Amino acid sequence: MSIKDDVNYVKKELSGDEKVLESAFKLESLYKKYKFHLWGVVVALILFFGGQAAMDTVHQGKLEKANEAFLTLQTKSDDANALKALKENNPALFELYTYSQAVEKEDVKALEALSASNNSVIADASGYTAGVLNKKPVDSKLYKEMALFQEAYLAIVAGDVKMAQNKLELIDERSALSVITEFLKHSTIKAK
Repeated sequence: MSIKDDVNYVKKELSGDEKVLESAFKLESLYKKYKFHLWGVVVALILFFGGQAAMDTVHQGKLEKANEAFLTLQTKSDDANALKALKENNPALFELYTYSQAVEKEDVKALEALSASNNSVIADASGYTAGVLNKKPVDSKLYKEMALFQEAYLAIVAGDVKMAQNKLELIDERSALSVITEFLKHSTIKAK
């Protein structure tokens, strides 16, 4: 029996080795059949991740240049090279800087130009600020209650108490302006 067991053991071992070889041959034939597809996928993945890394590096470089330019403008606001670098590398930060300078200098023309910005926050804030400086009522999403308050004030100055009261009624009671709004409402009642 021991020889019979040894023969069975050898048969099992050979059968296992045959299966490994058979799998290797199948794998090799699949590789030969799809070799170009497989390498294409590998190359595409390498290009994709390499491109992403390159784009991230370029973006990071632009941000660093914009930050340097912005820091320079904080100390020298008339530096033309820094303004140009900021505009080229980070247009949104350039618009924000331009807005802050226009507000500081009360430059209505610059504010009106910025009110046409693609950035809705800059456009709205610039339009509102230009309206305040021109003493004209303006619609604003960011400063809705302030715009209503300003319209009411301008109506009071013009002597139109009814319109002022209507504008003041539109301001929410939970607003930070509610105390001043109530004061103006009471003063317009006395003005009648």
